[in-house]
Amino acid sequence: MSTFIIGMGMIALTLVLYIPATHLYKQVKWPILMPVLTSTAVIVVILLLAGIKLETYMLGGKWIQDLLGPAVVSLAFPLSKHMDVLKRNVIPILGGTLGGSFAGMFTGASAALLLGYPKDIVIALLPKSVTTPVAIQLADQAGGNASFTSLFVMIAGFSGILLGPMILKWARVNSNNAYGIGLGSASHALGMARSFEYGENAVALSSVSMIVSAIAGSLFLPLWVLMIYG
Repeated sequence: MSTFIIGMGMIALTLVLYIPATHLYKQVKWPILMPVLTSTAVIVVILLLAGIKLETYMLGGKWIQDLLGPAVVSLAFPLSKHMDVLKRNVIPILGGTLGGSFAGMFTGASAALLLGYPKDIVIALLPKSVTTPVAIQLADQAGGNASFTSLFVMIAGFSGILLGPMILKWARVNSNNAYGIGLGSASHALGMARSFEYGENAVALSSVSMIVSAIAGSLFLPLWVLMIYG
């Protein structure tokens, strides 16, 4: 069987699971049923039960992954529609995103060092709140294990979209713009997807926060590595 047919089959499997998961989430609005989370979990179970290797799934999955780059570029469209909102929120965006990036790396590095993780895992953990393509490049260039970086980015994204709104609500944050900034800076593309629930302004701010987080990660990560390992 050709790799093309297998790849198309994996894409079809993903769509068959993701589309009904999206409809289910729209009906119940439970964070634990976010379509990206539920469809991912079901795909993992299917691959394990069917004995399908990850490399086989990625024959199609890599085509979906390759669309992440153009998807990030396409964020320029909603940004152009909300330039006035961005101009009014420059300070909150920069303050929240830069502060969140620094705090995220600090907590990740501290926990990893306390648990005695080796150097390549500690470095792999640092860019966990940066969008996947950038995080992998940063970790690889700094001497980290890029494979673990992908895992940590997924964990940060899923935990952020599940717990982030709950924590913000508990902290009595009522601004939809703040939700967008927080989700974008902590949970990258997944956070931006969740921010659609809080309006177009939140989505625009979330996408900017994700981009600024990537830039901040590029600046902070080498400094963290230098401070930790000299």
